[in-house]
Amino acid sequence: MLEKAALILECFPPTGGPYRLTELAERSGLPKPTVHRLAADLVALGWLERSGAHYRLGAKLFELGSLVPHRRDLREAALPFLQDLFEATRETVHLGVREGLEVVYLERIHGHEALQLPSRIGGSLPLTCTGVGKALLAFSGAELADEVFAGPLPSLTPYSITDPARLRMTLEKIQVSGLAYEEQEAALGVSCIAAPVFAGGTAVAALSVAVPRSRFRPAQLAPAVRTAALGLSRSLRGGV
Repeated sequence: MLEKAALILECFPPTGGPYRLTELAERSGLPKPTVHRLAADLVALGWLERSGAHYRLGAKLFELGSLVPHRRDLREAALPFLQDLFEATRETVHLGVREGLEVVYLERIHGHEALQLPSRIGGSLPLTCTGVGKALLAFSGAELADEVFAGPLPSLTPYSITDPARLRMTLEKIQVSGLAYEEQEAALGVSCIAAPVFAGGTAVAALSVAVPRSRFRPAQLAPAVRTAALGLSRSLRGGV
């Protein structure tokens, strides 16, 4: 029963929903009566919210996610550096970690003119389609890279990298420069620059700045992103 409930919760991608009961049944592959019964239980638990005939993820899930010690501690340690990065750039900044073949966003800070991005706190996107994800992938070892290249590369926009040879070359450049770039690969009209965060020699997170393509100036943004990532890495190594 828990597996079936998980199938329903996993129907909601970062840009998806709300969904009707019929849509949840189609997306989960479960019988409609089963989805109806489990959805009612999930609403009662606060894991789903219902508005009329539509269902969306509930706030209780965010509360539970925020209780995970490692992620909570990482987010708290990163907040001062994210705030500094935002003040330095006045652009949308992200903190993300890897979970499987996806990047999960732990924090996002934006100004009054928020970009239309698929990223959201607690949401996930493919590693290969985002600056944060590529920064993590480049420094996560050959085993993960082999897993990524074992299947077809996902695509969120026509600019997403779907050619394995091109992705390998991109990751090699990131390993040399320590910076990952993303050009409209997650959202049209948006570019991004990201840098990995290390703790004990392992990339545990990545920071990024996302800006409208029309004002994307890598030479101006790179030093701020690199400084924030290095500062957070030093804090983590120092046990802060």
